[in-house]
Amino acid sequence: MPKLTALAVKNAKPGRHGDGEGLYLLVKPTGAKSWVLRIQADGKRHDIGLGSVDTSAKSGAAGEGIPIPILQRKVLTLAEAREKAGLLRTAAKSGLDPIEERDRERRKVPTFREAAVAAHASLQNGWTEKNAKAFLNSLEAHAYPTVGKKRVHLISPSDIITTLEPIWTNKPQIAKKVRQRIGTVLNFAHAKGWRPTEAPQQSIGKGLPKQPKGGHYDVMPYQKVPAWVASLRARPTTQGRRGQLLQIYTASRPGEVRGAQWGQFDLENRLWHRPASLMKEKVAHTVTLNSAAIELLERICAELGREPKPTELVVPNRAGKMLSDTAFNKILRDAGLSHDTHGFRSSFRDWAAENVPEIPDPVAEAAIAHQVPDEVVRAYKRTTFIEMRRKLLQKWGDFVSGNQPSEIKEVTDAR
Repeated sequence: MPKLTALAVKNAKPGRHGDGEGLYLLVKPTGAKSWVLRIQADGKRHDIGLGSVDTSAKSGAAGEGIPIPILQRKVLTLAEAREKAGLLRTAAKSGLDPIEERDRERRKVPTFREAAVAAHASLQNGWTEKNAKAFLNSLEAHAYPTVGKKRVHLISPSDIITTLEPIWTNKPQIAKKVRQRIGTVLNFAHAKGWRPTEAPQQSIGKGLPKQPKGGHYDVMPYQKVPAWVASLRARPTTQGRRGQLLQIYTASRPGEVRGAQWGQFDLENRLWHRPASLMKEKVAHTVTLNSAAIELLERICAELGREPKPTELVVPNRAGKMLSDTAFNKILRDAGLSHDTHGFRSSFRDWAAENVPEIPDPVAEAAIAHQVPDEVVRAYKRTTFIEMRRKLLQKWGDFVSGNQPSEIKEVTDAR
């Protein structure tokens, strides 16, 4: 039975006072009080410091309303000390190292600035030199002043909105990049166990005003993409229109489609294995193919009347060479539209954020070949991650094609 009481703890004289089951109150000659747990583990005796004593009337007041796990608390009431001691005794009985368990919870959660530096160090090898340099520079200029010193687990949607508001309408392109980079840092922090959730998405978009038109890419609103796809399919077939359809279905960059070769496609397993040479970041990437993309590719292949060579372009020009980099935009201009063909990737991301919130943000980023930390992929497990991407792009293909949701065929795993 416990021997100590709250009053006894408050009035305890210098010395060691036992509460039972290995829990002791230590009182120094100076009057400083602390809790110690004595346990036997692996045949050895261990004295584990639990924290200092809280003799205030309120229990659990530390943290000013923020829920702090009991193992992480450093100032403990008698009841909290008993609870913490019980958890560590259970850990020891289960074969775990109680000191390691205590310290695991005590690890310091980094500030946003510290997490950004850690994310940059871990991920920069997968970026171009220009992007690696811009990553920290943009955060230094636009994010650190508001959230740089804040612990990453405490950063809320309102903090991010406050950070973006000064540049959201007058520097829209920079603001979008800062938003994306903040998300990269928070997703990295989530993968490291520093924050319980990934970067928020929907709530941020709803808390910011609509950005003015203009900037680097003129994006077609995702609500208008199905009508545009229908118009492409209704017009006479050209290689440019076929290529733009494939680009939209797969949320790819125009250059990735113009350089696509038949040997990169595994139609049976519904995958497009893009080599590093084709990618902006020079990192090989696998795209999951939805039903709309498969149907298009099979139709193109059937019209060839033969088995295409592995190095043969999927949508070549009349000379068998790669289409020009203006070919897809010309289709839009001929239709009297100012939208940029690269903007269909943004159309996809906006659609995903607003219509498929159950799919985590890193999955949508991976679907468009944006860098995602390996820790995030491992957190979801590779099989789950690829299947979530497959589900997301299938929904997108159904949406832009005006089709009813399709069943997703089971295929082999790939990243």
